[in-house]
Amino acid sequence: MSDHPHPLRGKTMADAVLKGVRRDLAAWDFQPHLVSVLASADEASRVYVESKSGRARRLGVRFSVRDLGAGATQEGLHAVLQALSHDPDVHGVVLELPLAPGLDADAALLCLAPQKDVEGLTPANLALIAAGREPEALLPPTPRSVRFLLRQALGDDLRGLRAAVIGPGRTVGRPLTFMLNNKGMTVTLCNEHTRDLAGVLAGVDAVVVAVGRAGLLRANQVRPEHVVIDAGINVQEGGEVVGDAEPGLPVRTQTPVPGGVGPLTSALMYQNLVRAVKLQRGEPVE
Repeated sequence: MSDHPHPLRGKTMADAVLKGVRRDLAAWDFQPHLVSVLASADEASRVYVESKSGRARRLGVRFSVRDLGAGATQEGLHAVLQALSHDPDVHGVVLELPLAPGLDADAALLCLAPQKDVEGLTPANLALIAAGREPEALLPPTPRSVRFLLRQALGDDLRGLRAAVIGPGRTVGRPLTFMLNNKGMTVTLCNEHTRDLAGVLAGVDAVVVAVGRAGLLRANQVRPEHVVIDAGINVQEGGEVVGDAEPGLPVRTQTPVPGGVGPLTSALMYQNLVRAVKLQRGEPVE
């Protein structure tokens, strides 16, 4: 029944990606500069920024934080993002979401230079992906992580295989749908209005779930041949982190949460920083 008795973990691939990042960084005579912009009182965001800071230091990337606090204004946020976009000493910018209530992330992202957008969230990068022009884009790390894991489970050539993506969010589901299509997969994008989910999933090779609702994908909806990639992150009371799929589904293989998509996503953000520097300097990128 299974070539993959073990869950599909991201750590081994993350280590390989970071090795490549270190090699690229070592070839340069300067340290790329990554800036995190905070505009909220969100505690989780501060924790993420702390862990980013440690990882950056270990890799030899210069990391700084612009903390505008919970009292940030839309105009102030735009001004900071525009200044960082024009600063030749800054190579990558991350706008930490969620923003404080009342602030508009979509409007703010329009102020960020696409070639410094290491999370691949600006409309310009999403448009390049949708247009099938991935080599010119910075791709969002979570969908890239999902695609990496799918290739690990299904083989490098995804052409003709079928995937269902549950959750049309702008950070995962929407870009991922185009990114899988760009590799020749046939993709069904499902949402909360999808009728008979089990029937829709019956004919697919892979199921990706990225909604942010614990226990959404259940055993009676999947089949033994499915590869399940869980990109959901849900913090339970008591601090436990779980995905969108029930753990231990009766499928060919399933990514655990935590430990599946997450470690690889973090590594790919640093790979994006290397790519951003190359794009900014007019160097060829793969």
